[in-house]
Amino acid sequence: MSRAAAELSQDEAENLRIELTKVEDEIHTLRQALLTKERAASEIRRQLGLSPLGCIRQNLSQSWESVQSSAPYQTASATLDDISHSDVYLRTRDGLSHAGDVTSSALSNMGVAITRRLAGMRSLPLPGPPRMHHHISVPTLRHSPVLRSLEEMVNSVKLRR
Repeated sequence: MSRAAAELSQDEAENLRIELTKVEDEIHTLRQALLTKERAASEIRRQLGLSPLGCIRQNLSQSWESVQSSAPYQTASATLDDISHSDVYLRTRDGLSHAGDVTSSALSNMGVAITRRLAGMRSLPLPGPPRMHHHISVPTLRHSPVLRSLEEMVNSVKLRR
């Protein structure tokens, strides 16, 4: 039992219990009335040919209009409009756009070079089974045509910057 309930007299507690019962009965009655009204509205919508999806669409449209006309939305919209027209925003947008273009171009060129190299490698004969006593040394790898071609491609991308 809570401290507040312990401080109530028996008469006060009994009166509160009676009032609680009345309020709960009213809630039950109101729920039944609401359910009856919702069924009647649903039947009327069906007779009018209104679909539940159409009603949802209409409710969403009305809610969106309500949001757009609200003061917080208007304030936020005006602030975003101010930001989108500021010099800092415009310079940042242009800089990021340019960086994206340069990156896209570099990746495209790299993709073309890799595709060409792979096409050239496709025409090479397949290697035989690995030999247990022979291994490729690092100097041999450094002078391989594939590695040289990749180095040239990376250097050309670096020079374009």
